[in-house]
Amino acid sequence: MDPIKVDFANKGKSRQKEIVIPPEKAGLKIVISLILSAITAVALYYFMLPPFNIKSYDLYIYIGVVLASYVVFNGLLTRVSSKPEYAPYVKKRGRIPAILIAAMVLFVAVGWIISSQFFRAEKYSRIISVDTKSSFAEEIEEQDAETFSSIPRLDEDSATQVATRALGSLGELGYVSQFTVYSENTQINYKATPVRVAPLQYANIIKWFFNTGNGFPGYVIIDMANESAEFVNLDDGHHIRYSPAEHFNKLLKRQLRFEYPTYLFADSTFEIDDDGNPYWICARLDKTIGLFGGTDVIGAVVVKADSNEFSSTYYTVEELKNDPNLQWIDRVYDADLLVEQYDYYGKYRDGFWNSILGQKNVIKTTSGYNFLAKDDDVWMYTGITSVTSDQSITGFALVNQRTKEAKFYSVTGGTENSAQLAAEGRVKDLGYTATFPLLLNIGGEPTYFLSLKDISGGSSIVQQYALINVKQYNNNKMGANGTDLAKCLGNYIEALKGSGIEVDINPDDVASAVSENTQNETGSETKDTTGKEDDNTAGGNTVTGKIAEIRTAVKGGESYYYIKLDSGDEYYSISASKDEKVVILNKGDEVEIGYNGSGSILKANSIKIK
Repeated sequence: MDPIKVDFANKGKSRQKEIVIPPEKAGLKIVISLILSAITAVALYYFMLPPFNIKSYDLYIYIGVVLASYVVFNGLLTRVSSKPEYAPYVKKRGRIPAILIAAMVLFVAVGWIISSQFFRAEKYSRIISVDTKSSFAEEIEEQDAETFSSIPRLDEDSATQVATRALGSLGELGYVSQFTVYSENTQINYKATPVRVAPLQYANIIKWFFNTGNGFPGYVIIDMANESAEFVNLDDGHHIRYSPAEHFNKLLKRQLRFEYPTYLFADSTFEIDDDGNPYWICARLDKTIGLFGGTDVIGAVVVKADSNEFSSTYYTVEELKNDPNLQWIDRVYDADLLVEQYDYYGKYRDGFWNSILGQKNVIKTTSGYNFLAKDDDVWMYTGITSVTSDQSITGFALVNQRTKEAKFYSVTGGTENSAQLAAEGRVKDLGYTATFPLLLNIGGEPTYFLSLKDISGGSSIVQQYALINVKQYNNNKMGANGTDLAKCLGNYIEALKGSGIEVDINPDDVASAVSENTQNETGSETKDTTGKEDDNTAGGNTVTGKIAEIRTAVKGGESYYYIKLDSGDEYYSISASKDEKVVILNKGDEVEIGYNGSGSILKANSIKIK
């Protein structure tokens, strides 16, 4: 018997190479795969809209998807799922896309590392410059009767609900139930008055289809002091045709990308100039630290919103700060971006390791922000607290949203959230919710002003007001509530006097100023830029029906009742001083209402119980 022979000659050598079998018409399949990938690239760009900028993560995701699509198309055309013998061929064809994707991942990873706060903490801390020698009592205007009567009483949610009331007049323009108020509105200074402006959006996709040819007929201005809204009807030839609420080629973001393919953009905001002309303000961003870090604004594209053709102009950040013709623009820097930059300043000004270990002098912003009108600009303000405290502040930060000028005011006291809890605790039995505080200077004392809303039934109606002393927020005597501004201020002044603080404001003067402001309201909810206005005082009408809903609100020290009948969608507004029978009305009562004018909220002049 012959011995068994074992050949160890190939020991340690690699297995036989895979046999690559190209499919039939392999060249044609490659060409078709390339064409399909090119189509994918065009379609993906149209919907994804990545900037051609190496500082954008979206660009790398876009390129990676396009490269991967070539491999997918090649595999589908080769039918590799049913013919596994072609797998080595498809794998070979995918090597170059895989190498490119791996190279991009490595590039992004390196870029992220060199942009990280670990290596660049000092640069992150200097991305915003803060003036720490500012004096709150000297620089923040002290409230008098006129300014106090004009303070904003609505937050963004309440402003949106008030804006919705102004849309009833669209029915007279032939747009019954076609539009709603856009989900975001912007606080600006308009003719030295803090207001919010809100564009429109389509009620649904079907209504977009029937109305997109004409665009949006106007926008809404919300007076946050008078708690009123006005619809501004644009001339027919100047409807808003490009918007974040549009689709396809009329989508604002898409037009911006086509015009400025390399720019990084923040979310667009809606503003109006001093003549009421609407614009979109589109801040241009840059990554100023490494490849992906230190987001900052370097300019803005200003788009004329009521132009039939897309019309835009780019301005550098220096032009936006210094050109007097552009000072009507109030929001270039987004509030969230300013908070992020201030947190970098507070966290890393003494180095990266100090922010983790010793945490000496490490500060952060509180959990929210609001806006102040100052020097004809809008300033974002937020409380500043230490990283170890959650109920007290070390001061306030104010940052100009047009110029990024930043100031810190050293004030010790309670956070905004503490003030909200204190105000809500005073009306706990009523279940009201406090708005985020507005910061005021009353007699040199930093003071939180809050509105208390009744949010039952899905509404958001302001019912009371509160003033809370920032320094003594936990002192029950250093705060005050009231059903109107004058009463609230009077209670607060008495609390200040009890602590030896004299305030030169007369609550009676505030009541007179509020009453005058209320009487000066136009009463009209539609303004026509062609010169025509609705007249809510002409003519007289009556309507009969059962009360389907009744709401209340305090305006100018008076209680107003808003009554909706089962016979329509309008609300009829009347004060208790006009007809005291309104206070005993209930849902289901049948009434006859005399009223004037037209719109979604009508001024009633009489109510008769049937």
